[in-house]
Amino acid sequence: MFLGKKKDVVGLDIGSSSIKLVELDRAKSGFKLQNLGLSPLPPEAIVDGALMDSVTIIDAIRDLVSTTKTKRKDVVTSVSGHSVIVKKITLPFMTEAELEESIQWEAERYIPFDINDVNIDFHMLGSSSENADLMDVVLVAAKKDIINDYQSVIVEAGLNPLIIDTDSFALENMLEINYDIDKDETVAVANVGASITNINILKNNTSSFTRDIFKGGNQITEEIQRQLHIDYEEAERIKVGSKGEGPSQPAVQNVLKTASEALAIEIGNSLDFFQSTSTYEKVSKLYLSGGGSKIKDFDIVLQQQIGLPVEVANPFKRVEYSGKNFDMDYLRDIGPIMAVAVGLASRRVGDK
Repeated sequence: MFLGKKKDVVGLDIGSSSIKLVELDRAKSGFKLQNLGLSPLPPEAIVDGALMDSVTIIDAIRDLVSTTKTKRKDVVTSVSGHSVIVKKITLPFMTEAELEESIQWEAERYIPFDINDVNIDFHMLGSSSENADLMDVVLVAAKKDIINDYQSVIVEAGLNPLIIDTDSFALENMLEINYDIDKDETVAVANVGASITNINILKNNTSSFTRDIFKGGNQITEEIQRQLHIDYEEAERIKVGSKGEGPSQPAVQNVLKTASEALAIEIGNSLDFFQSTSTYEKVSKLYLSGGGSKIKDFDIVLQQQIGLPVEVANPFKRVEYSGKNFDMDYLRDIGPIMAVAVGLASRRVGDK
């Protein structure tokens, strides 16, 4: 959804456990990291993508702007959750101008919201793989109230929201600038956040299927708390494999494995659903990102569950950076959490 000309932007990922900021400059071979920052949010500030505590979120954005000393004002951010629908549809061939005129009517057939309550965008993919006489179109609809909420907190923080993307498309951009994915290869990316997991399946380097699962790292923390009778902070430490005094190691490993498997099954179900509806496209690999990728051994549990190679994504894999300004080990450690923000920062107004 485009709100304003081509210029350098701030990628701002407003997630349910933290807000991430990334600035990228264009470089000869791709992109160069200019700025990066992260500001944690308290639980319940954002629930299922809805902003519940705007004051805290505005303060966190202002804090990021202050600590990173960013001079840029133009922001690309993204939304996900119940208020966002991304759907690949098949339509008769028409020009972009013709589709622009008819998209409201077409969208009504596919979107479970009142058409007057949503902002709509689309991206034409070309001929349908199923029928050469038709074309595939990615249709995106987001409720106006959630778009307005995100715009409001950004404006209140003194910034200028130019593009509202979706988390899934930001992940697609992140993969594109960092990985060589064969044109005929079908791959998936799972971005495991605190409360939402974004799934995006790519064929020919474009989205074939997206889904948001309303489970993430928080559910694993809660399960550890419940079963081991410990507080939130200790459960978080256990989740990421930090050593410390507490429950016996076998009990910890058992709870962590069981909780991780439950999330891995949800991700596997999304891949199974996609493959059951697509005769020709078999997913060959899954890239894992988000804070959930830091869960101890989660990549191994997920690989065993889905029976596919799993690689923890590195959003800075091909992004240049100055060793004086950024520590390589820190970038490697924080990388998966910054995946959406890197994808957003690679956008330019006017891109589709």
